[in-house]
Amino acid sequence: MSAATTRSGTPRAPRATRTPDRLCAEAVELAREAAEEAAAPGIVGAHVEVVAEGDRVVTHFFECKEPGYRGWRWAVTVARASRAKNVTLDETVLLPGPDSLLAPEWVPWSERLRPGDMGPGDLLPTEQDDPRLEPGYTGEEAPPPNSAVSEELSDHLDAEDAEIVTRTPVRGTIAAVAEELGMRRARVLSRYGLHTAADRWDEAFGAKTPMAQAAPATCESCAFLMPLAGSLKQAFGVCANEFSPADGRVVSLAYGCGGHSEAAVMPKPPRPAPPVHDSTAVDAFPLRPARDSGSTTEPDEVLEDLGHS
Repeated sequence: MSAATTRSGTPRAPRATRTPDRLCAEAVELAREAAEEAAAPGIVGAHVEVVAEGDRVVTHFFECKEPGYRGWRWAVTVARASRAKNVTLDETVLLPGPDSLLAPEWVPWSERLRPGDMGPGDLLPTEQDDPRLEPGYTGEEAPPPNSAVSEELSDHLDAEDAEIVTRTPVRGTIAAVAEELGMRRARVLSRYGLHTAADRWDEAFGAKTPMAQAAPATCESCAFLMPLAGSLKQAFGVCANEFSPADGRVVSLAYGCGGHSEAAVMPKPPRPAPPVHDSTAVDAFPLRPARDSGSTTEPDEVLEDLGHS
């Protein structure tokens, strides 16, 4: 097997030499002039290194003194043709170095979005094939031949009239029944979306949270729990206790907090006994005050003596 061919017999591509071309490596001033032309004055620093990119292709690296671009380098690639002595400029670009300061990797908005990021006026679009959603109703039949609007006439309708005709459900279809019951939604929550929501709620207000571990009882026996409808009522409810940390939030029936309605029932304050009036006994009241009572009233004997004098 020849060293110039692969196992399949195809010619092997020539390997780039690791030794820089001498004429290209000596073109430091040409590379510096190209870097200074692309950068602002005083930004290009000292020459760092020379890297061979291929046969007669060399890249010169210069320091970058631009504030905020720590570790970045100006890279100027030069080349020359075979058997030519003139070195020409290929490209000039600013590249990060091994210890440069780089921006974090870009993440799509759909992956950066977190709960609570939306504000007034923000719109959150959902994909057409969102796994959390599924069609809200099925069984929409095509317009029958004896429809109020024939296919020929529908071709001549304008966009507004055509939308009204399309939006009107055919009587007797599943869409018509859904419209009558007020459940005609384009998409509803799928089983996958239901499970992901349940896992998210259980993680935030579930039995494994520190609050639930220290609670005297679970939400299942709390009077402030408002059960949900549908299949979720078997595991979740809404807290209606304004002093609870989960007020207005969906909580698991296994969740609990110190605001449980039966955690600590306050005793009623004691009521004083009504006054009792004893009407069977006689209370004796003295007609004359005692002498040592400090009263200034004269005794009756003194008044009588004064009357006789």
